[in-house]
Amino acid sequence: MRVLLLATTNPHKVDEYRAILSDLPFTLLSLNDIQLDMDVEETGTTFRENAELKARAYAQASGLLSLADDSGLEIDALDGAPGVYSARFAGVDATYEERFDILLTRLRDVPMGRRTARFRCVISLAEPSGYLRSVDGTIEGVVADAPRGKNGFGYDPIFLVPALGKTTAEITAEQKNKISHRGRAAQLARELLEHWPPSSAPQ
Repeated sequence: MRVLLLATTNPHKVDEYRAILSDLPFTLLSLNDIQLDMDVEETGTTFRENAELKARAYAQASGLLSLADDSGLEIDALDGAPGVYSARFAGVDATYEERFDILLTRLRDVPMGRRTARFRCVISLAEPSGYLRSVDGTIEGVVADAPRGKNGFGYDPIFLVPALGKTTAEITAEQKNKISHRGRAAQLARELLEHWPPSSAPQ
């Protein structure tokens, strides 16, 4: 059975990927499992650039097929912010509660109809040979007027899915994995992995 490295330092993401990809014919390992202490600087200006940068770097360092992603929240009324800087918004040491406060303060006078936003995720799969494929997923919603829910992580408590009337922190992990940006991108990654390596991949 081949090994797939889940190349993220975020334990919540590792859990989500293991839930979504668990029945594939791959042994799923985390960075901790292989004791690879490495942090790749996200110097790209798009989610795709950052995901591909990380996937290539971890594949080279580990010698393993590697899955990396970049994801974040895009708020239309803030010209797409925080975007690729979602994890570093307000500083790398800021808590998500502090980030919520800043975003909600900026949106205080913006009516709900104009608080449209989306979560976006790009997943890249890279071989040590350099072969790489990327997929992406999004979920549309609005920014809630206050944090709600205790599930999920990151910006989930302020991301409201109108069709559900709930934030992504108020739904179960199983529900989230079906509809979320990461869940949708991961399903596309599953389709790639079910037929991996493609005939076009260098050996």
